[in-house]
Amino acid sequence: MKKQLSLLAVAAALVSVAPAYSATNMGARAGSSAELSGAPATRTRQNVDYAKYQTRSNTSTYQRQDGKNIYYTQPANRSAMYKQYSSSSESVRSSRAETVRTELKRKYYLAHPFYQPLQGKFGSITDLSYASSSYDFVADAIAGVDGTWKASQFAIKEDFSYGITDKLALVGMLRYEFNDYEIDWKNDPSDKDDNNGLNLFGIGAQWRMIDSADWIGELSGYFQHQKDVSNNYMLELKAGYKVSRSTIYGLLRGWYLDIDGEAYGDGINAANDVVVFIAQELDDKAFYVEGGLGVFSVLDQDWTLNVEGLFSHYDWHNQFSIKGEIGWQPNDWFSLSVYAKASLYDSANDKDLKLYWYDPSVPGLDTGLTYIGDVNLDSYQDWSVGTRVIFQF
Repeated sequence: MKKQLSLLAVAAALVSVAPAYSATNMGARAGSSAELSGAPATRTRQNVDYAKYQTRSNTSTYQRQDGKNIYYTQPANRSAMYKQYSSSSESVRSSRAETVRTELKRKYYLAHPFYQPLQGKFGSITDLSYASSSYDFVADAIAGVDGTWKASQFAIKEDFSYGITDKLALVGMLRYEFNDYEIDWKNDPSDKDDNNGLNLFGIGAQWRMIDSADWIGELSGYFQHQKDVSNNYMLELKAGYKVSRSTIYGLLRGWYLDIDGEAYGDGINAANDVVVFIAQELDDKAFYVEGGLGVFSVLDQDWTLNVEGLFSHYDWHNQFSIKGEIGWQPNDWFSLSVYAKASLYDSANDKDLKLYWYDPSVPGLDTGLTYIGDVNLDSYQDWSVGTRVIFQF
């Protein structure tokens, strides 16, 4: 890393350094976990995907007994309703009363937010996503320490489920990630880092506790392990009301995160063994909550639309985001959809976070990650796009 702190700045910063940090910055939305009491054993890792802390990307569907609401209905071919005969001498019209049965063809929509595989069937949701997160920061007390943090991620996530009954399903999940990080310094060359690998796995269960003519509800629980970051314990509650071809629903998700290190945040391993770490929370645990409203609608026999608005509390900041997904399902066992999500509001703007620095060539910064002052954030933004391929067999 080309940027070096002046000895004067270091001396001023060290005055306020505490001897030990029982801390950890946390949030499954940050980039690194770190031990602040020793050498910087950071693994730079950014999970910016809005689904990162989400165990299943949209799960569960339901059955209707009358087929009138969410399911597209298509009448079977009818036989002729009448026959007509004629001759030169007389004209006879003969009509026959006929009972016509309309067979309703029901489609089990795999992209429905309440989807889970039926009894004895397997479900596969393959999610390919690209996500980006960024913010500007300026050090309060050290001139020249300002820039832009940027993180991008391409991820492949597989949710594999099995229906024990029509109301109960087991779920397993894996995610492989390609992560790139960059600090674009305002007055110096950028520092870059990357981290690729199988960074998440987990298990869970889904219980559809109600599915009546008008209402549907689901309770789910999951465990996830994020490599070198945290163990996550999650609960999700969803309830919906069926109106015509739509389901209007509310959802509530909660996470408890058990952090591996003493701090959690955005970190980068720069050149010359320098480590820069922006701590988001100084604790070894964190709590996340998401709540919001959504609507899933059948637009046509093969096309669906899902829109969600979420208000989220991510331990150290709050966020409002909106997501839209368009799905195409030509049959009962395959679905393809594309989605996009973006944050519209984030309370991270104007917040102060603690900045830690390690530099083996600078006395006072060569013993481990050292607190050197606060940075003020601005222009915080998350967004993601992706596609989901869903099979039931």
